[in-house]
Amino acid sequence: MFGLGSSARLPARSSVITSRRFLHTKQHALPAAYYRGGTSRAVFFKEEDLPLDRKDWAPIFRGVIGSPDPYGRQLDGLGGGISSLSKVCVVGKSTHRDADVDYTFVSLGIKNTDVDYSSNCGNMISAVGPFAVDSQLFPLPQGDLDSASVRIHNTNTGKIIHSSFPVVDGEAASSGDFSIDGVAGTAARVQLDFINPAGSATGKLLPTGNATDTIDGIPATCIDAANPCVFVGAVDLGVNGNLTPDELAAHPTLLPRLDSIRRQAGVKMGLASTTDAVPGSVPKICLVAVPSAADARDVKQKQTSAEIDLLARALSVGQPHKAVPITVALALAAAARVPGSTVNEVVRGKDPVDDAGITIGHASGNLLVGADFDADGVLTSATVFRTARRLFEGKIYWKNEAS
Repeated sequence: MFGLGSSARLPARSSVITSRRFLHTKQHALPAAYYRGGTSRAVFFKEEDLPLDRKDWAPIFRGVIGSPDPYGRQLDGLGGGISSLSKVCVVGKSTHRDADVDYTFVSLGIKNTDVDYSSNCGNMISAVGPFAVDSQLFPLPQGDLDSASVRIHNTNTGKIIHSSFPVVDGEAASSGDFSIDGVAGTAARVQLDFINPAGSATGKLLPTGNATDTIDGIPATCIDAANPCVFVGAVDLGVNGNLTPDELAAHPTLLPRLDSIRRQAGVKMGLASTTDAVPGSVPKICLVAVPSAADARDVKQKQTSAEIDLLARALSVGQPHKAVPITVALALAAAARVPGSTVNEVVRGKDPVDDAGITIGHASGNLLVGADFDADGVLTSATVFRTARRLFEGKIYWKNEAS
């Protein structure tokens, strides 16, 4: 029989009650929805449902996503323990004359408390138009419509994106015959046209003024199209361009080296005054490489030189990405057209696999991205095709950070 020693005492009843009152607090709730966009997922809020003061958003977002989580799994929220699942999107009435809705993207740290507004997410933007229609933030005109086009103002970058997709009975269509690598099955196609994407954060396509800079002894191209990005050659770092995300993560020195290059590039691009102050989400960094003609792994993944124009392995918030972030793909398409860039060095002298743009081989498959330049060499637009789907909508619950 278990008992208390003679020196042990039960706490006073009043202190037990006080403790319980502190611990047992009611959860908070807000209307929300959960969408897959491209190869990512995010919680969606209407801006009108959130507090007016943005400083009050951070604890809500951390609570619903489940951050910070020292175990790295975000089990107490809707995150999934990787950067592509640790996201929030806020959509509201437009503040831009050329847009129908405003869209703010939020990236959250997994093991830390970071709530980052410094970048856009090209994958999740594929779900913004459908969410705007489904939530009636973008009322469809009367009539028997089979498609919609929503002009989106991304508040993170100030850029405009046009989203076009089919609709059924007043809702964004989910079923279709279009597929993207990294997502099982087929769905309705979403076309995203990024208008004048250059200079999203720095105001310039080439923020340093150079097609290539040398950082840590490595040639690096710093470019700002859709998001600030840094492109380095895999061969210059002594690694293969077709490594899997697990192989990248297991390399003993590669990730710290890439983050050092990324942070130095962030300072050179004017994103921060010191390397410690460079945001975790931008600039993004990506390895590029020439595809082989007959490498066994490339053949299996359909990523030979006959099928893709270049290999790319991207990192997002310090983690090897399981696909290629859409904004990174857009920047790759732009950099491929810049003579002397690390990306141009990979693709120059070779006819493109598809005349519509550049075909990128990433960790989960292949992606075609188009970029249009005017007669003066100015990047006017970039186009990519994705899929998106509403997974649920209703109320989302979170608890106080202190509880």
